Amino acid sequence: MTKRIPRVNQLIKKELSQILLREVEFSKGLLATVTRVETSADLNQTKVFISTLPENQNEKVLRLLNRRIYDIQQELNRRLKMKFIPRIEFREEKKTREAGEVEELLEEIKNRTK
Repeated sequence: MTKRIPRVNQLIKKELSQILLREVEFSKGLLATVTRVETSADLNQTKVFISTLPENQNEKVLRLLNRRIYDIQQELNRRLKMKFIPRIEFREEKKTREAGEVEELLEEIKNRTK
């Protein structure tokens, strides 16, 4: 198995995190984080999963990112030294929330058995 895709994912995650931190202005008190990146094997597309705090602002953040996607893509293209740069697509991170819910349930079960 090739290590290229995981390396590309890591590189895109790092660069996009920096772009979101420095280039995109969010509302005061709003935090958006790139949690993971999944790039297709042909390097045509990459799904960028975003987590927000507070969680109820996910939709607002995704709308803002999708409005600015052209600028973000252009900045990513400038930063990466790759022949083919995948087209980015922002998605809501659901696994983090699901993991939190599972942990809460486990904690609840643990407290009941005491």
